[in-house]
Amino acid sequence: MHKRLIISVCLSLLLIMSLVACAGFGAKPDQQSFKTPVVTLNRVEVAHYWGYWFYGAKVEVTRGKAGNNGAPLDLNFVFDIENPNPYPVALENFNFTVAFEDFELNSVGSQEVMWIPAGKTNQLRVSAMFDVWQSFMSLGVASGLKLQEKKIAAHDLLEKWWTTIPDFAFPVYVKEGSAVFKADGVTGVAAFGAKYPAK
Repeated sequence: MHKRLIISVCLSLLLIMSLVACAGFGAKPDQQSFKTPVVTLNRVEVAHYWGYWFYGAKVEVTRGKAGNNGAPLDLNFVFDIENPNPYPVALENFNFTVAFEDFELNSVGSQEVMWIPAGKTNQLRVSAMFDVWQSFMSLGVASGLKLQEKKIAAHDLLEKWWTTIPDFAFPVYVKEGSAVFKADGVTGVAAFGAKYPAK
């Protein structure tokens, strides 16, 4: 009697598992029914912080050459990626532009392949490294006229950003985001953008 009960329970479990497996494997990707996964910015983190400093090429240094050097700033952008399809989907390309307030500073991304299970949400962490001198150059090239119109000195703006980023005292934007998803020959591209903090 006891053995029959165990065998009956095991057979029931096998039947349930096979039905679940068939339901998952039965769904096949096709371009018409494919739903592009949804990309949402979960948060921005200050991964490493060295304060604010800058020195020019004329400064005498203890070792090496001076050059134009400024404090680095290491940020992590954490995204939620939701797969609404009844089959796994691969994320193959992920890119976006980072802006502090109204000023674009850098384009970053990830080329690592990530599989998102059917109906599940994965998290993707993308690191972005900035430094004062590179950001100063980006501001000059991309936003020189805007700085003049607003009568803002680039170094004053950079100092404000570098000294207040731990408190996120200004908005950080994710702009022009693009994520490429593939599933068994089917391709979808998700556009995304966000502001952090959201308020």
